[in-house]
Amino acid sequence: MVTLRAFRALRPVPEKAARVAAVPYDIICEAEARSVIARNPLSFLRISLSEAELTENADYSNDQVFSKAVENLHQFIKNGIFIQDAEPSIYVYQLSNNIRKQTGIVACCSIDEYERGIIKPHETTRPDKVENRKAQMLALRAHTGLIFLAFRSNEKVKNLISKVTSQAPIYDFSCEDSIRQTIWRVSQPDEIIRAFSDIQTLYIADGHHRLESAAKVREIMRQQNSLHTGEEEYNYVMAGLFPSDELQILPYNRIIKDLNGLTHNEFLKKLTENFVIQEAKEKKPSKSGDFCMYLGDSKWFKLRYKKNNAPDDDKIENLDVSILHRFILSPILGIQNQRTDARIEFVGGIFGPEELEKYVDTGHAKVAFSLFPISIDELFEIADSGKILPPKSTWFEPKLKDGLLIHLFGDKL
Repeated sequence: MVTLRAFRALRPVPEKAARVAAVPYDIICEAEARSVIARNPLSFLRISLSEAELTENADYSNDQVFSKAVENLHQFIKNGIFIQDAEPSIYVYQLSNNIRKQTGIVACCSIDEYERGIIKPHETTRPDKVENRKAQMLALRAHTGLIFLAFRSNEKVKNLISKVTSQAPIYDFSCEDSIRQTIWRVSQPDEIIRAFSDIQTLYIADGHHRLESAAKVREIMRQQNSLHTGEEEYNYVMAGLFPSDELQILPYNRIIKDLNGLTHNEFLKKLTENFVIQEAKEKKPSKSGDFCMYLGDSKWFKLRYKKNNAPDDDKIENLDVSILHRFILSPILGIQNQRTDARIEFVGGIFGPEELEKYVDTGHAKVAFSLFPISIDELFEIADSGKILPPKSTWFEPKLKDGLLIHLFGDKL
């Protein structure tokens, strides 16, 4: 049973929303953020990635970074860029383009339900990233970005959402990425909240570090509050919940900076031990077990996995990302830990094979691998079994925007 809670969102006034909306802090680098802020001083990156406003290449502390975030948030409120809804509400959030759309609910979820396993992860978190977001949340006393949750499609929930989307939205605009952002406020949310009580499990699609950070913050706030009841706002975290049949998972492709001392021919020969290799025109694999590989000179190869040494019921070892690691990255290219080895980089599938070609052709990498994406059902099955996916296995697209809805959990701004 999933518990949802309405909240009084802090949000931009409608005429400023398109300029405030920003990509998540963790998919943009500081240099790119500086460029965005220079063009658009209303970008929420001034709060979510506030180091981009400090002196470039300076040695600044987390306290300086998050003090700047607090200063900027207060300035946005003072200048009338942000308002707070008068009554607790939930929100319907739709992302769409000419090809597809996904429509879900934004509400607060119980951190207890995350710790009890009702909200299931599929990735491990890095302690340094958790500490960073924890410090940001404590400084702002706010959850400023949506945790992206998925649930198995539910007709009752979908029908209730459809009733809302027939009404006038509070926001309706398109971003630079051509994704239309439409949000409706639901000031009488009880029926939708009751419908979610029939849903047994939520799955983290994106936002593992944000959710783990919120759990750490809740524990700190609980210890500091001698009158803790469990109903305080810090016991709940803001999330966007979307039905599984509307979600799109793209591959998380890999580029490698060297061939571990091998020539092209030596590398190709080693690959033939476990893969059938042929030159190919296609740049994206059409099914699981196939890989497309780029070595430069405008030449792509198709790799087809020959056999599987893993048991058929071992879902993790049978994933393409695992096959790539077990038979290529680790034994041939010498990459044992994908999280820490500086020779490997990850490229979201949204950027396409042309981006992989660019990395190799410019000399930044020696080889690129284009993968077939994992399915949402595979993700659910693995999460239900309590297992964890290999690093960078999923890229959900489109990304939910930061800055359109903020959940405050402190006594004051």
